[in-house]
Amino acid sequence: MIILLQLQKQVGNKIILKSYKFIISGKVQGVYYRVSVKKKAFNAKYNGYVKNLSNGTVEAGVTCTESTLNDFVKILREGSTKSNVTNIKKLDCDEIFTNKFEVR
Repeated sequence: MIILLQLQKQVGNKIILKSYKFIISGKVQGVYYRVSVKKKAFNAKYNGYVKNLSNGTVEAGVTCTESTLNDFVKILREGSTKSNVTNIKKLDCDEIFTNKFEVR
């Protein structure tokens, strides 16, 4: 059973999820970055999204366990073969993403 709470610790046998947003900078638009992240995150069963921002960065949101967060960040860092990620800023987020990973 998965409990959707905004806590970072595992409590008993319940899996606790937390949501994050990320701002990804670098060469991340026009290089198949979003499609690549979506495919990898979808296949890894993450819930969330990735979208372009008007300032040339990309925003990603995810709801996951603390133990799988680093694997998600690796997906963001890898991007596509044509992208070049120079910075990833992590932000806490109150929104719970229950949808399968998508491009917005």
